[in-house]
Amino acid sequence: MSGSNHSSGNFRPKLPSWIRVKVPCGEQRAHVEDLLKINSLNTVCRGAQCPNLCECWHRGTAAFMILGERCTRNCRFCAVGHVEKPLPDPEEPARLAEAAASMKLSFVVVTSVTRDDLPDGGAAHFAKTIQALKAKIPGVKVEVLTPDFNRVEKDIRTVLDAEPDVFNHNVETVERLTPLIRSKAQYRRSLEVLKIAWEMTGGRIPVKSGIMVGLGETDDEVVQTIRDIRETGAEFLTVGQYLPPSKDHWKLERYVEPAVFDAWGEFARNIGFTHVASGPLVRSSYYAEQLAGDGSILHVKI
Repeated sequence: MSGSNHSSGNFRPKLPSWIRVKVPCGEQRAHVEDLLKINSLNTVCRGAQCPNLCECWHRGTAAFMILGERCTRNCRFCAVGHVEKPLPDPEEPARLAEAAASMKLSFVVVTSVTRDDLPDGGAAHFAKTIQALKAKIPGVKVEVLTPDFNRVEKDIRTVLDAEPDVFNHNVETVERLTPLIRSKAQYRRSLEVLKIAWEMTGGRIPVKSGIMVGLGETDDEVVQTIRDIRETGAEFLTVGQYLPPSKDHWKLERYVEPAVFDAWGEFARNIGFTHVASGPLVRSSYYAEQLAGDGSILHVKI
């Protein structure tokens, strides 16, 4: 693999037929966009340039991103900007809950930028957001996708004590590539976060993680990573295709064929994962409500 993360030509080679996205349009997408603007909310859909943004917004779903638009880390795969930001907005949890209620959501995904500048990494803000959602929308289920909180157990506990319905922290890539791609993050530390979360609740709150492929990893490394995640106690898994946001991000090394994603999904199921989504367009929050609900391998139709 080349030592550079820059492509000399097109940063994203021609998309294969299995990864092209149909873009639905309609009033519902505009409604979501208006709600986010009115309530001054951010989504990881837009911040991370998710290829499923149009489809999800058309369905009336969105993964909310709290704690600002800018991250204190600078991972080489991620489109989210990076810089320290002011203190969290105390009104954000209530506004987010209001927007989710207006969207008539029964399942809400909440993620965030990484805030290493905050004493608790933003854990209390996560907790307040979960509480606001559950107070506003009776019966709502909340999945959180958190940073690693630098492995501080009390901060992980703060989030878990707010009773999310799924606790998600992404490993993102294989161990060999982690120091090259993930700013400040550590592969083993991410695994420890998953294990801590599982042990703190005794498995009562499902633990989830995800990885991207196409960054230069081998198939054997993907299998090992899936195995490592399962050994933490995590039962939910997502595996998706990496798509570089720009020529300045980590270089795309390959497009993985759907049959390979299917094989990884079956392997994950065979070693004990109960909920698996493995496919080219899979992202952490894509069809999260269906993945959390039916316990089957999710085959994403393209």
